[in-house]
Amino acid sequence: MKHLKSIILILAVAFLPLQLHAEEQQGGEELNIPEIVLEHLSDAYEWHIASYEGRHLSIPLPVIIRSENTGQWHFCTAHSLPENFYFDKKHHGKIYERMPDGTSVRPWDLSITKTVAQIWIVVALLIVIFLSCARWYKNRDARSEAPKGFVGAVEMIVMTIYDDLIKSSIGEKHYKKYAPYLLTVFFFILGCNLIGLIPIFPGGANVTGNINITFFLALCTMLMINIFANKEYWKEIFWPEVPLFLKAYPAPIMPVIELFGVFTKPFALMIRLFANMMAGHAVILSFTCVIFLGWSMGVGFGLGLNTFSIIMLLFMNCLELLVAFVQAYVFTMLSAVFIGLAHKEHHEE
Repeated sequence: MKHLKSIILILAVAFLPLQLHAEEQQGGEELNIPEIVLEHLSDAYEWHIASYEGRHLSIPLPVIIRSENTGQWHFCTAHSLPENFYFDKKHHGKIYERMPDGTSVRPWDLSITKTVAQIWIVVALLIVIFLSCARWYKNRDARSEAPKGFVGAVEMIVMTIYDDLIKSSIGEKHYKKYAPYLLTVFFFILGCNLIGLIPIFPGGANVTGNINITFFLALCTMLMINIFANKEYWKEIFWPEVPLFLKAYPAPIMPVIELFGVFTKPFALMIRLFANMMAGHAVILSFTCVIFLGWSMGVGFGLGLNTFSIIMLLFMNCLELLVAFVQAYVFTMLSAVFIGLAHKEHHEE
C-alpha cells in the first residue's frame, strides 16, 4: 500500500496520451463503441495502422472492380475510386456503383482486401516454416539425430495431430489420404488465429471471424465427407437399420433426418469457428474502447476503468492464445470425426 501513490502516478503518466486522444475524439463526436468494434471486425480495402490529429496512416490495397454500366475493369485504390463508385456504410463499407437511372448495384469485386492480404501473409509464413523444417530433415539423418528447438516443436504438434487426432478419428485404413488436408486446415486456422491477435501490421485482421472464410473451410470438409464416402455411409442415410415404419411407411422420417444431418454437420463447423473467434476479438476491442471511454469521463473514472480494462485485456489475450489453438484443434477433430463416419464398415450380426 505504501507504493500506491507511485503506482497511480505511473498509470496517470502512462495513460496521458490515451486521455488526450479520447478528449480529442470526444470533442469531435460521441464515442460509439459498437460502431468502432464492428468497424474493426469487418473487412476493409486498406490496412489501417494508426490515426493522429485526424490523419490516418494506412497501407493502400489494390481495388479491382468491374463496372456494371460499361463492362470496363478498373484497377485503383480505396482513395482513388472511379466516378460513380462509392463505399456504402449500410452494407459494411462495400463498393457500390451508381447507375444512370439512379439505382445502385454491387459491381464485380475482385479486390485484395485486408482479409485476403492476411491470408496471403499466413500462407507465406506457413510455407517458410515448413520448408525450413523440411530442409532440416533433408540435411540431417533423422534416425540418428532428433530435432530440437523450433523444428522439434513443429514436429511435436504435427505428430500429435497426425497420430492422436487424425489416425484415431478416421481409422488406420483411410487416414493417410486425409492427413494432408486436415493438417493444412489445422495450421491455417492456427496461423490466422495467432496472427490475428497481433494488434498492428502484419496482424489484426479478423480472418477466422469472417463467415465467408469459415463457410469455405466447412464446404471443403463437406466435399471431403460426401465425395469420398463409401456405400455403407449412404446406406445409413437412405436406408438405416431401423424399423420399417421409421424409414418407409407412412413417411421416410429417418432418411429425411439423416439427409438433413449431411448439411448440419458442416454448418456446425462453420458457425462454431466463426462465432468463437469473432466473439473473442469483439471482447478484446470492447475492453480497449473502455480505456478511451474512461478518460472521457474524467481522471477518476479513467484510472479505475483503465486499470480494470488493462487487467481484463491481458487476461483475454492470454485466453485467446489458448482459444486460437483450441478452435483449430476442434475444427480439425470434428472434420476428422465426420470423415471417419463416412467410412463405416458393415458389421454382420
